[in-house]
Amino acid sequence: MTTKIVLLGAPGAGKGTQGELLCKKLGIPKISTGDLLREAVANRTEIGLKVESLMGTGQLIADEIVMELLSQRLDQADCAQGYVLDGFPRTAEQCQMLFDAGVVVTLVLELHVADEVIVDRMSGRRVHKPSGRTYHVTLNPPLTPDVDDITGEPLTSRADDAPEIVLKRLAIYHEQINPILNFYRNLPYRHCPKIRRIVGEGPLEDVQAGLFGAVHPKA
Repeated sequence: MTTKIVLLGAPGAGKGTQGELLCKKLGIPKISTGDLLREAVANRTEIGLKVESLMGTGQLIADEIVMELLSQRLDQADCAQGYVLDGFPRTAEQCQMLFDAGVVVTLVLELHVADEVIVDRMSGRRVHKPSGRTYHVTLNPPLTPDVDDITGEPLTSRADDAPEIVLKRLAIYHEQINPILNFYRNLPYRHCPKIRRIVGEGPLEDVQAGLFGAVHPKA
């Protein structure tokens, strides 16, 4: 059976790290819309040039553009046995777009972390801008402080990782999460995915075990 997972979680909940580990264990790709947008811009594709132009003027990327990129990616051969979606959908409207495109989600995983823990996590986050790789000064430090492990280029702190900005982003996430969950709960039975909440705090291995257990529950 094809496993199509939507991975939800607040900014800083650890979706990127946990999603990569989960996909490696399941042998399926993690599809991040942020990565798709960066790749399109870097490769100077038609969509990438459009995205670059919008970003240059401070405009939001339309859902239709993101959905077009996502549809192209999901048609690739490595997605035949399933995938994990990270970063899309973020709203109930995007859930509807996915459904209308024929993407029948089989499992929704919500990685739950308390707000105060997220604020602490994100204040220590460091980013390699060209690739999107992220580190944390204590939880996931680079081999050399403030330097990317692969390229040796400097890491930076994101302006939106400041505590006051994080709290605003968390408020937006809390407003969005229930409509997303309700969308999936209210689908017709044959299209309705399983929904599981996983505690995202504690040792990385414990969180990973919780996620994998939700995908493959013991009889």
